Amino acid sequence: MLIFEGLRPIPVDCYLLRYGEGTHIPPHRDPVTSGRHFRLNVVLREARRGGRFVCEGAIFSSRRINLFRPDMVEHAVTRIDEGTRIVLSVGWLL
Repeated sequence: MLIFEGLRPIPVDCYLLRYGEGTHIPPHRDPVTSGRHFRLNVVLREARRGGRFVCEGAIFSSRRINLFRPDMVEHAVTRIDEGTRIVLSVGWLL
């Protein structure tokens, strides 16, 4: 669910994402036409099993907080085997 987006002073978006059992995000990059894309993901609720964020080369990564360049590094979320994963995701372009 898109919470907000704006263009000034910098392009920004904010999503509340819910991933249920059986879902996953395959490895990918998020290309942009110009600028540098940054994304901060805060895990509000972890799945009981699975649903691990995978990203080589993150700027900062902990169990619940991940700051990375989705345009530059491949990232994914492993299959959620049990429970629900809820993430607040804020992205911006510089």
